[in-house]
Amino acid sequence: MANTALLVMDVQQDVVDIADDGSGYLPRLRRAIDGARSAGIPVIYVVIGLRPGHPDVGPRNRVLTSIVQAGLFTEGAPGTAIHEDVAPQQDDTVVTKRRASAFTGSDLDVVLRARGIDSLVLTGIATSGVVLHTLCQANDQDFGLTVLADACLDTDPEVHQFLTERLFPQWADVVAVEDWLRAVAP
Repeated sequence: MANTALLVMDVQQDVVDIADDGSGYLPRLRRAIDGARSAGIPVIYVVIGLRPGHPDVGPRNRVLTSIVQAGLFTEGAPGTAIHEDVAPQQDDTVVTKRRASAFTGSDLDVVLRARGIDSLVLTGIATSGVVLHTLCQANDQDFGLTVLADACLDTDPEVHQFLTERLFPQWADVVAVEDWLRAVAP
């Protein structure tokens, strides 16, 4: 686990307000974060942040255009803050991205290479957004991958289930938070 990092992606106030289904998602994620810290695994937060005026949003990008129209994810807006229930600690790294993947428009690759990280544990909202896009890109970059299925959340439970049970296992180990915690416990 020495070369592993836990990515906590897009767990921002506005995203949680939209996606949280009352299933205990944030407490499960908090357990994963605390377990990573106890095991000496770095926790890296990834947030989406669009520049004021949105010069980084092209008109052909349907998702980002609809996000801008909804008034979401402008850097510095209160809703872009990481949810307080899983807030970063002083030693955690926070990376800002400009697209769905945690790698696109961010310095995540630099942060990972500087720490010698070659394996990622993915969590976040939405399973069909940041988790899927990051998983695909990280797979192409030859990272070892684990997805904590119950530390991922999507507004469509059927899509979440399909991705975590059928698609993601082609590229990653897909496990529950409690199983992962047992594996990394010091």
